Amino acid sequence: MAASVFPEYPPQITNDQQEFLLSNIKNWSILNGLAVKPPPTSIPTEVDPSGSLATTAPVTLFPSLFPRSCFDEARVIQRAYNELYAAIARDRAWLKEIVEELIEVDDFIARLWNVHLEVEKEGYVQDLSLGIFRSDYMIHKDPDNASVRWRIKQVEFNTIASSFGGLSTKVSGLHSYLRSTAAYPPIFPSLIKPSSLPPNPSIENLTLGLRTAHVAYGPSKSNPPHPLCILFIVQNTETNIFDQLSLSATLEAVHQIPTFRLPFTSILNHTNISQTSHRALIYTPPHSPSTPYEVTLLYFRAGYSPAEYTSPTAWQARLHLERSAAIKCPSILTHLAGSKKIQQELATPDSPHLARFLSTRVPADIIEQIRSTFVPIYPLDDSEAGKTAVALATNAEKAVDYVLKPQREGGGNNIYGARIPDFLSKLGDDKRKWRGHILMELIKPPALCNSILRNGEVSSGEVIAELGVFGVCLWRNGKGGERGLEDEGEVLENWEAGFLLRTKGRESEEGGVAAGFGAVDSPCLVDL
Repeated sequence: MAASVFPEYPPQITNDQQEFLLSNIKNWSILNGLAVKPPPTSIPTEVDPSGSLATTAPVTLFPSLFPRSCFDEARVIQRAYNELYAAIARDRAWLKEIVEELIEVDDFIARLWNVHLEVEKEGYVQDLSLGIFRSDYMIHKDPDNASVRWRIKQVEFNTIASSFGGLSTKVSGLHSYLRSTAAYPPIFPSLIKPSSLPPNPSIENLTLGLRTAHVAYGPSKSNPPHPLCILFIVQNTETNIFDQLSLSATLEAVHQIPTFRLPFTSILNHTNISQTSHRALIYTPPHSPSTPYEVTLLYFRAGYSPAEYTSPTAWQARLHLERSAAIKCPSILTHLAGSKKIQQELATPDSPHLARFLSTRVPADIIEQIRSTFVPIYPLDDSEAGKTAVALATNAEKAVDYVLKPQREGGGNNIYGARIPDFLSKLGDDKRKWRGHILMELIKPPALCNSILRNGEVSSGEVIAELGVFGVCLWRNGKGGERGLEDEGEVLENWEAGFLLRTKGRESEEGGVAAGFGAVDSPCLVDL
């Protein structure tokens, strides 16, 4: 896109201009919290044993060009995507059918489902669920049809730990600041102008979602009543802490809601469940053990990867939280709804599921817009679609156009192109292991040009941008999982909540910023 339409973007700048630009980026970023903890590969632990240092988050020097029509379309359909995944999470019977296909091949999915079964047996005490979602897209254009306009194609839909809502607002602010202070050379105003740099309300909108769930919880269920709080469940060593603090600090400063961070490994040490039918979750801050809080909302920024469940205690902790009266973001069922198998079931050609979930909730034209964002995704099983996928995935020449994805979240898990046949051969003849993956046609976005600042070093060249759109959805679960009952629950609140642009070097297969592959960016909207 950029190379053919805007060959001079971004234009060459002199060393002095780049030094001035970098100085502004670094200073503004630290002043405003556009920062990360440096990884051990950058700053050895012995140099920073107390973990006191922070550095500018990986960022692009310039906002990346992005088609305005694609940007607008992605934001317009987000509310419908929220409806879709809220409906999926409420349909326990359908989720059971999907999960049972995976139990033999993916132990992580199986154990998550077992947590649900344990709570279901005892009885859920919390009927509300909160989703903070992010739908990720790349730009695609049929190379064989020049008359077709640019379209968005979905990479994945995230239902747990959808990150960078905090830093995305800040990087949009950074690029607007650089424009307003003339840090960009004079040639830029024709493209980088106020109307091309959309404001990003993700911090405001995401924290409003957290607050809405906190209020929906109602008064303390304890006797005597405890003060109420929101609890962020986090990883022990978190380099992306400032992204999370952007949200928690806003909850405290703007909404006056006490908010605490609790490492996933410390859940059982600092929380307990009241011995009443309400099963209130009580958090005792280690710094103030005389003041216990009742938890209204659990916001998971951890617990999405099998690597975090290294002992039976970790599974006990997840079950402990799920049993409680606290609203979960996400619940265990919403977590499962984000598996790649669900995405495949929706996107397989001629799938009836999209219409089944949305036909009574969303206009037909919006459903078709959602359908148009799908690329072909196949199971690796004995179905006709699965046989097609196996033939594609085991053929080295054809596999180059596909990516093999496991069910789990987090960067670094995908197998790309020519490496797929060898990976599958190492799984052996046990086809059950194959069924733990889906095969997705690669989206081939056009190349852009930009420069990325990471760990103090600047790299320039061709890049690929991935747009994420945040959504907030609060719903009542009802009894919709028990088919035949009329109470299917209902969506109480639903809004699009801002956006994230991540950019990576074209040679990089993965795009996760926290996983060490990409950079946070903001769009410079252009009409194509």
